[in-house]
Amino acid sequence: MRILTFTGKGGVGKTSVSAATAVRLSQLGYRTLILSTDPAHSLSDSFNLPLGAEPTKVRENLHAIEVNPYVDLKENWSEVQKFYSRIFMAQGVGGVMTDEMTILPGMEELFSLLRIKRYKNSGLYDALVLDTAPTGETLRLLSLPDTLSWGIKAVKNVTKYIVRPLSKPLSKMSDKIASYIPNEAAIDSVDQVFDELEGIRELLTDNLNSTVRLVMNAEKMSIKETMRALTYLNLYGFKVDMVLVNRLLDVNEESGYLEKWKGIQQKYLAQIEAGFSPLPVRKLKMYDQEVVGLKALDQFARDMYGDTDPADMMYDEPPIRFVRTKELYEVQLKLMFANPSEIDVWVTGDELFIHMGNQRKIITLPLSLTGLEPGDAYFQDKWLHVPFDLNSHKEHRAPNRYEKELG
Repeated sequence: MRILTFTGKGGVGKTSVSAATAVRLSQLGYRTLILSTDPAHSLSDSFNLPLGAEPTKVRENLHAIEVNPYVDLKENWSEVQKFYSRIFMAQGVGGVMTDEMTILPGMEELFSLLRIKRYKNSGLYDALVLDTAPTGETLRLLSLPDTLSWGIKAVKNVTKYIVRPLSKPLSKMSDKIASYIPNEAAIDSVDQVFDELEGIRELLTDNLNSTVRLVMNAEKMSIKETMRALTYLNLYGFKVDMVLVNRLLDVNEESGYLEKWKGIQQKYLAQIEAGFSPLPVRKLKMYDQEVVGLKALDQFARDMYGDTDPADMMYDEPPIRFVRTKELYEVQLKLMFANPSEIDVWVTGDELFIHMGNQRKIITLPLSLTGLEPGDAYFQDKWLHVPFDLNSHKEHRAPNRYEKELG
């Protein structure tokens, strides 16, 4: 299944771009699902149709859904909520406060990810279009599998080796003690959620089928946020294959009091094309009316893609590479707009940690590198190189000629 994720600063037109892309895919015969993960949904407004928490048919080959976290919580987490509610009520906490305290941070994003995997496994769709929240929340959504990877292992081990063996004998003790022991249904719910979460990261970073497309306006703040988004997405291994600059004024038409704004847009557009190269930059014009409804979205899609299939890979370069020679192993990450002075690199056990700004990437290293300290990381042509000398008694810096890619 082809997965296309659209993200960008709030108000740049992500939903219209996502909806138009989905319409075009469906016209080309792809069984398409467009899914909105933005808490402030506007997908139904774009289609001018009421949408719900389950797929709604928009037209032939096209279904749409606006994720409702409370529906997902009820479906996946109700047994766990009941268990926590008993504990809180025993401590004198009840009512709405109890419901809110049983929702752990990140649960809304977690269940959106589970839906992505379930629709992939269902075989019902050929293409999935994700209309996401503004950049910050999207980064949190997409980085969640990395963030939870250690916690998932820990929780599953605790459940397997401590909670399950002790739950039955402890439940036979006093009612007060038993009320603090999760029942089998609650334990099964936790197991199921964490089991389903496994493999999500591989699905979203599958560089053959999953890509992110960045939507921006030709404005300074939008450009800066998109630069940060591209850098962080690449840090987490997400391939970006296109940049779309939306709402450009036509340089060939008289714009009245907007003439000055047109000049500003053209100045920033030149910066975008130079700065984001070699990524393809698609220019989208400002329309004289709202892009609402299937007819308007169809025209928008044709202007956007022309004769190109939206499912095509618009740019094909993996953001993370592993390069090995006889004596040297390098982990390479493309961080186009990173500030080298803000990056920390270290190794703990078999894991390489790369900390940049308020984001952290953990890469599991091959067994052959376990115990080796990384050499001095350096930047070259927008790539961060982290070298490991396989002959630990030597210090070795990677010459430029090492280009053999292993993964």
